[in-house]
Amino acid sequence: MAKKVLTDLDVKGKKVLIRVDFNVPMKDGKITDNTRVVAALPTIKYVIENGGKAIVFSHLGRIKSADDFKKNDITPVAHELEKEIGQKVTFVNATRGKALEDAIAAMKDGEIVMFQNTRYEDFDLASNTETKKESKNNEELGAYWASLGDLFVNDAFGTAHRAAASNVGIAAHIGEGKSAAGFLLEKEIKFIGGAVDSPKRPYVAIMGGSKVSDKIGVIEALIQKADKVLVGGAMMFTFLKALGKNIGSSRCEEQEFVDLAKSLLDKANGKIVLPVDAVVNTAFEDVPGTAKSVDSFDANDMGLDIGPKTLELFKKELAGAKTVVWNGPMGVFEMKNYAAGTIGVCDLLADLTKEGAATIIGGGDSAAAANQLGYGDKVSHISTGGGASLEYLEGKTLPGIACISEK
Repeated sequence: MAKKVLTDLDVKGKKVLIRVDFNVPMKDGKITDNTRVVAALPTIKYVIENGGKAIVFSHLGRIKSADDFKKNDITPVAHELEKEIGQKVTFVNATRGKALEDAIAAMKDGEIVMFQNTRYEDFDLASNTETKKESKNNEELGAYWASLGDLFVNDAFGTAHRAAASNVGIAAHIGEGKSAAGFLLEKEIKFIGGAVDSPKRPYVAIMGGSKVSDKIGVIEALIQKADKVLVGGAMMFTFLKALGKNIGSSRCEEQEFVDLAKSLLDKANGKIVLPVDAVVNTAFEDVPGTAKSVDSFDANDMGLDIGPKTLELFKKELAGAKTVVWNGPMGVFEMKNYAAGTIGVCDLLADLTKEGAATIIGGGDSAAAANQLGYGDKVSHISTGGGASLEYLEGKTLPGIACISEK
């Protein structure tokens, strides 16, 4: 069944609890990238522009000791939200208690209250012990937060694969039919959920990154569902070694994962497409490399990117694709000499998007690469969650989505 979305709720005059993903990168108490704050604005604006009272909250980092409180104080993010949304945000430096309850009680329609890092509830300062009340979905905490509002909107896909008090806990106690997906989460359900449940074909997946071990489940799922699975990144060398090729000094996982890669190739019946060349160097440094066939590596050759012939091969395999999912860069894209493979895949996806294909980039490094390289607006969808997008692609039920009311 379809999940309720924000526009299904009547927010006028209601206290709307909005779980956002403001887990932004910070350095010395300052935000270094506000992308996640900006991404949450449409949901928050919809609530306040339609007469609701927006109660905004998020986790930030991990709280495992008393030292983590100052480092992960979410106050600067509240200031950033105020600046970006262009109106006052009343910040409450607490996760529960009278100050928070009074601030919410005093709200007028169209106003915003934000409270402190939800993961402050993971550690008890009085006893100096880790409690994980938020992270482990403490029932009392979920019920308390639910009591603060009339409706609940989950817009944090990045934590949707975890059952926490601030998503599943609130949804369980807010009342039947009173929870919905925000605009960001709605988009994830539409694109990634659509790729899992009913992709338009041909459906091609591109897998990169460093480790096969991180993506076993999703690769197994994709060789069942996709028409082709193109493999790049450092993980390609684990597959190539499984085929008995000399991979020089390229990164490769332990023998058990080489054996696993061999079994995945056997199961795939030709669906897995491996690189035919790679750009190599003899050291891990940003100097020009040499493109070599995967059949002619020397002992000191270290593969750092897919090669130009592989890009041509991938272009042929992607021709006419209607759904494309990409997770993981093709090489060490942070080094300009080894970014060509990742840029090339970005170009291929941009062209397919123009042709009407649904092009989806999973979260994590591939999303960071696409945004950093200027392709953020040239594909259909860039996921806001790393682990969550992988689990969703794998076909797993995500607690943060499952807890939302059905239409």
